[in-house]
Amino acid sequence: MKTIAIQIDEDVAQAFQSSQPEQQQQIQAWLNQWMRQASKISKLQNTMDRLSDEAAANGLTPEILQAII
Repeated sequence: MKTIAIQIDEDVAQAFQSSQPEQQQQIQAWLNQWMRQASKISKLQNTMDRLSDEAAANGLTPEILQAII
């Protein structure tokens, strides 16, 4: 694991700092998982954009694709 710093609202920071260590670990685990999912979605979107650009460059238009489907 690596420690990073993020900007959050003051009241959120205080709530986190005053919570029990077990709760802090749960929050950290949830945030880690959420960021992992966000990264996967971003990579998928980039792949889809790249494939779309490649298809368009090869002459595949939305109309042709719709006719195929």
